Amino acid sequence: MSLKIIVLAKQVPDTRNVGKDAMKADGTVNRAALPAIFNPEDLNALEQALRLKDQFPGSTVTLLTMGPPRAADIIREGLFRGADGGYLLTDRVFAGADTLATSYALHMAIKKIGDFDLIISGRQAIDGDTAQVGPQVAEKLGISQITYAEEIQSIANGKITVKRRLERGVEIVEGHLPLLVTVNGSAPDCRPRNAKLIQKYKYAKTVSERQAESNDYVNLCHSRTCLFLNEWSAADVNADAKQCGLSGSPTKVKKIENVVFQAKESKTLDSSDQQIEELMVELITNHTIG
Repeated sequence: MSLKIIVLAKQVPDTRNVGKDAMKADGTVNRAALPAIFNPEDLNALEQALRLKDQFPGSTVTLLTMGPPRAADIIREGLFRGADGGYLLTDRVFAGADTLATSYALHMAIKKIGDFDLIISGRQAIDGDTAQVGPQVAEKLGISQITYAEEIQSIANGKITVKRRLERGVEIVEGHLPLLVTVNGSAPDCRPRNAKLIQKYKYAKTVSERQAESNDYVNLCHSRTCLFLNEWSAADVNADAKQCGLSGSPTKVKKIENVVFQAKESKTLDSSDQQIEELMVELITNHTIG
């Protein structure tokens, strides 16, 4: 048995470095002012997909991401770790999309990709923390979903078994393929880059990126098809512009703040057993631990 797996991944601003220029006047995130990284929980999702690829020879892992042209880095990063290909949705029409508009564009792209057995995504992105895109994509595609996954335990006879990590414990659930799974940050970390794959894909580029390259590079691309990264616009996936970007986004961000937590009081202890024991008693009494 082989599987066709799509991984939804997002390039997000590094929210550890939010400053005064992090928000534009229209209420959207100023992504150009922040470093861009691979959304952490999407990396957890990629690892689950790669484990299934290892388990079922002949399986393919395809990345799907939406963002500006620089989001092609996400596809390259996935290829470096073992993915087989990817698609970048990039168009000015997509700019300013909330979860509703994002899920609409992604589901249109998935319909264009065609046949799939499993879609895996991170539970949520660190620039929004909504956990809505994965479930919304599943609803728009008309397929079942399993959320908060920590491990995909098995796939057999068209059924998938998943361990879910919830606030109050763990659940083992089953579902029928095709299906969408969202993965928690408590799932295993993604494997590191593979040196051979870096050498193979480090010059892979989208159409937009190739426009700035020399003829020598263009000739190299034609001789190595693995260097072509798929790039789709809204028109390519037959998306309705009214349902994309700001025009398709009922959610409006009013303000972004960088909140820094500071301790109101501190306590200095020496290394004596008595002081350590007193601190443990205090923490247990006020239910900080235990």
